[in-house]
Amino acid sequence: MNVSSVSQLITVLILFFLVLAATYYVTKWIARYQKQTNYTANMEIMETCRLSSSKYMQIVRVSKKYLVIAVCKDTVTVLTELSEDEYDPPDFKANDPVDFSKEFEKVLERFKSKK
Repeated sequence: MNVSSVSQLITVLILFFLVLAATYYVTKWIARYQKQTNYTANMEIMETCRLSSSKYMQIVRVSKKYLVIAVCKDTVTVLTELSEDEYDPPDFKANDPVDFSKEFEKVLERFKSKK
């Protein structure tokens, strides 16, 4: 190998890593920008229930009101309004974490009992 081919290889590797680093930082910048543009302080989807492949029922917080809406393919319909007292948000943090090994044993026992 002569010096020219080694210098070309090093140059290509440096350019590759520069492009890789630029791609990484531009992707991070775009993600941060999109997160800021999608942020709304007065609107939030609290819960979603899928009714069929293209129909959902959602509880949405708009300012201090909670609305139950039906979301279909082409329409959104307000079903009712809930007061703050009527809406009871789910408490996922209070539940104990699921022990996967115990749940897996239950599934195995069901399969063994079917045979």
